[in-house]
Amino acid sequence: MDTHTQKFKIRLGLFVAIGLALFVIAIFVIGRQKNLFNPVFRISSNFANVGGLQVGNNVRFSGINVGTVNNITIINDSTVKVDMYIKQEVWPFIKSDCSMAIGSEGVIGDKLVNILQGTANAPRAKEGQLLGSTEPVETDAIIASLEVTANNAEIITQQLAEIMTKINNGKGTIGRLIEDKTIADNLNKTIINLRNGSKGLDDNMTAAKHNFLLRGYFKKQEKQKAEQKEEAKEKLEDAKKEQIKKQEKARKEKAKAQEKAQKEAQKEAKK
Repeated sequence: MDTHTQKFKIRLGLFVAIGLALFVIAIFVIGRQKNLFNPVFRISSNFANVGGLQVGNNVRFSGINVGTVNNITIINDSTVKVDMYIKQEVWPFIKSDCSMAIGSEGVIGDKLVNILQGTANAPRAKEGQLLGSTEPVETDAIIASLEVTANNAEIITQQLAEIMTKINNGKGTIGRLIEDKTIADNLNKTIINLRNGSKGLDDNMTAAKHNFLLRGYFKKQEKQKAEQKEEAKEKLEDAKKEQIKKQEKARKEKAKAQEKAQKEAQKEAKK
């Protein structure tokens, strides 16, 4: 192939130009995502565990991407420092009492840092300020907790199945009551006997009231009930009369006080 022809040179020039254009576009897109071309300010926060957070991951405020993670440094065996670059346009909203929390984009997405809102009256965060943080809930811990719950549910289900099997086989008190017809018949007979006994007791009480030997006793009981009812009625009427007397007395005293006040007013007017 002749590399000195005009057609080859044109193709080579087009290939280089397209390659450079794609390279420039890639740099622009990546730089825009990483805030390389935007004015930024730096803030930091300490965590005990960053949960897989990496340099370059997003930083969000109120659900909006406002920056990126610039650096992750291990300070000691219990502290990891995360440095972040935040767009200057959101600086007025980042308060000194804001706190950081590590989350994720979706259920299994990349890790990110969420800036939790502070109070409106708090001062604006300073350049390089170390803000507070809240530790993330590890996915492994959630899965372990769900596994324990599932195991407990499985045990309970097995126990319920065993209980239902025993009941269906007529074992235990409930099983006997459900499956044993003899016990059911006995219960029905017992209930019938109780009803008959109650009816017989009522009949006996009625007969006793009409018996001339016990008639005086029952009449005495009825007389005492009537007397108690009459006494209660009299007490209620006395209470009403007493209340009326008190109201009448209060009305007279009020009238006297008004009359006295009028007389004093007339004397003052004459003076």
